[in-house]
Amino acid sequence: MQRIAVTDNFWIDLPDGRRLAAHMWMPQGKGPFPCILEYLPYRKGDGTAARDATTHAVFAEAGYACIRVDIAGTGDSDGLFDDEYSEQELRDGEAVLAWIAAQDWSDGKVGMIGISWGGFNGLQLAYRQPEALKAVVSIASTTDRYADDIHFMGGCLLSDNAGWAAQMFAYQSRPPDPSNRPDWRADWIERMEKLPFMAADWLTHSTRDAFWKHGSVCEDYSRIQVPVLAVTGWSDAYVNAPAQLVENMKAPAKALLGPWEHRYAHLSKLGAADIHSEVTGWFDRWLKGEQNGAEDLPDYRAFMQEHYDPSATNKPRKGRWIAEASWPSPNVSMRRVYPGAGMLADQPTTGEMTVATALSVGKASGYFCPGMRIDNELAGDQQDDDAASVCFDLPLEAPLELMGRAELSISFTVDQPVAQIVARLCDVSSDGVSQRIAYRPFNLTHHDSHETPQALIPGQRYTARFALNACAHHLRAGHRLRLALSSSYWPIVWPSPKPARITLDLAECALDLPVRSVASEIATAAPGAPRAFPTVEADTLRTPSSRVATITDLGGQIIQESFDDFGATCLAQNGLEAGSQVSTRYTIHPDDPASARFDAHWVFTYRRVDWEVEINTENTMTCDAENFYLHRSLRAVEGATKTEVLTKEWSQAIPRGLL
Repeated sequence: MQRIAVTDNFWIDLPDGRRLAAHMWMPQGKGPFPCILEYLPYRKGDGTAARDATTHAVFAEAGYACIRVDIAGTGDSDGLFDDEYSEQELRDGEAVLAWIAAQDWSDGKVGMIGISWGGFNGLQLAYRQPEALKAVVSIASTTDRYADDIHFMGGCLLSDNAGWAAQMFAYQSRPPDPSNRPDWRADWIERMEKLPFMAADWLTHSTRDAFWKHGSVCEDYSRIQVPVLAVTGWSDAYVNAPAQLVENMKAPAKALLGPWEHRYAHLSKLGAADIHSEVTGWFDRWLKGEQNGAEDLPDYRAFMQEHYDPSATNKPRKGRWIAEASWPSPNVSMRRVYPGAGMLADQPTTGEMTVATALSVGKASGYFCPGMRIDNELAGDQQDDDAASVCFDLPLEAPLELMGRAELSISFTVDQPVAQIVARLCDVSSDGVSQRIAYRPFNLTHHDSHETPQALIPGQRYTARFALNACAHHLRAGHRLRLALSSSYWPIVWPSPKPARITLDLAECALDLPVRSVASEIATAAPGAPRAFPTVEADTLRTPSSRVATITDLGGQIIQESFDDFGATCLAQNGLEAGSQVSTRYTIHPDDPASARFDAHWVFTYRRVDWEVEINTENTMTCDAENFYLHRSLRAVEGATKTEVLTKEWSQAIPRGLL
């Protein structure tokens, strides 16, 4: 194993004079070296320092110069942050790639890696075809920023549009590190004064317009001309991109889907795996030119899950690894079944069924993106949610394997101009435990288009067809496959403005299932157990903790609360003491969509011997039938006496449109 040299902070000069802060892991020995870039807004000096040490140090030992860069206006980098995946971010990313390629220690070949944000902008930069970028490993990302991100799904508003904005508001309120930026205080104040109101900005773009098409690589997959390894986990929110990339890209693309949550696989709490070998093997092939067979890997490697007793707490999944040599696979065919009289039948049925569920459906939905909290965030037993939904069951006399995206076709009328339907597929055991396999909400005003939705005319008949999120699941004989339909799914999906009754014409409804059947399995090349990896040296000042609670108050409101204390540490590499915690609260009355409310409170603390700051942010979202109401506040203090630096509040009302 090679020794490496680590540089905690250095500067990358941009053409306009701004500087981006970077951290480097450099192999020892004679270069030049191929390089790996990770490009994020999450603060290399403390925010991702612990995680970065577990990845880039390993890649450097494998012979790569690794660079972790803070996006403009974040961490210690110059400038102001303007939005996620903005033109500024991507243009700066192109400049960073060109800068790396021009260094004497670089051989000019750069790969990009990242999970979530870094997975997104790796694809987006590949789309722009910078000369230096030769390969990408994109983890937990999306090809369509409108369809499959944290803002909207199926044209429905996700409550995490407000939740993620609250998190980014807190993140971007943090100051540069005074040890790297003598001008830290003035820069900090300017950042806070000019923070974009992202929850409002995103909410004003409620359809798939040019705002969301920017950065959506599905607009033209052929523009990605470098090899892509697409990775995600079934417990993550981002499950659809790997298959889409493999199916649509002309350049080499491979998919790897494990049981993992929104974390690098070697850090997963649901079955950790050796992601390091996957990454180095991919980059060895495309950056070093080694003939290691990476291009011959199966197109689609996946963890085929099985039933377990679902709970909100983290625990390993049950299942096995399988592979498909090509994707789409000839081993997967669509089986059509028809909902009717509580069953899924092989022949069309007749009659009508009304879907008009209480807003309490979704209590067992879990956190939208598991892996971003500490624990207590997974979908639990769906029995209570099923009981409050309209369900159709398919009893299984023989095992059934699903792999891909089920598609639901419906013919319907409604009694309101705006309505939504949520479909869940569940694996129900012989003793009634219901495990969610896949789900998807759909805004019925989008039945023709996500770009030009139209208000529904009560009583008029419409049709809609939509795909649920991808899955790979083995159902055992004696279990039941359940389709559960509801008109709400709180707190993941913000409710429609008024309670709606959706009447289905069952004669025109169908569910297409992606059924997998193979005579014999091929070799999977499944990832093994995680290898040993380095960690940062740090003293624990406060131990992390997590808790959740659901209560119903005297007025009948359902209140779901969570608290995550991410702890506090002192990093040996820079002596920085950092701590953070967040409280969230989702409130709704089962009969009143206007009662929906989201609250979040973030606290960040930083200190050294002669320096101390604290940032408190509050975010609230409420609504009525016509508008959404957003409010946020910030209070920043410094010193042991907590002298006020800045206090500011923002409020904005956003017309609902067809949400």
